[in-house]
Amino acid sequence: MRKLKYSFLLLCVAFFSVGAGIKHPLHVSTTEVNFNAKDKTLEVSCKIFSDDFEAILARLYKQKTDLSNPNMKKAMDELVKKYLLSHLQLKANGKAASMNYIGFEIDHEATNIYLEVEKIPSVKSVEVSNTILYDMFDDQMSIVHIVKAPIRKSTKILYPEKKFTANF
Repeated sequence: MRKLKYSFLLLCVAFFSVGAGIKHPLHVSTTEVNFNAKDKTLEVSCKIFSDDFEAILARLYKQKTDLSNPNMKKAMDELVKKYLLSHLQLKANGKAASMNYIGFEIDHEATNIYLEVEKIPSVKSVEVSNTILYDMFDDQMSIVHIVKAPIRKSTKILYPEKKFTANF
């Protein structure tokens, strides 16, 4: 728990540094997987620094990227979807889960991406395999939260590690 609080503090410092015009010193992303028992879905959200995310999209897909440009929204949706579905995988109850891309939005200096897994009647375990930004930074940290109300399990994954499993 102490490590998680420290990681959260570092994440806050990084976000505020970017807001002040200072290049952020950390390479961090967050991923939350929330089991929605009513809808029988896993709701997935990721938060990534927009400048880092645009840089990796431009480098991998060799095209201009601007996540905040409304005229490029459709093209950016395709790149974001392609990248996230290849760098984030889930298993629910030991079986690979197929994620549906919902969309993304810009929130200050971060990009929030939303995905969903349908037809999950119950959850006994969730495994997250996360390599977001690993192809750009060898000091990447991923903070992962898996929530099955009222239980929340969290960890940080440091490059080159990539998996976290929560059992309920």
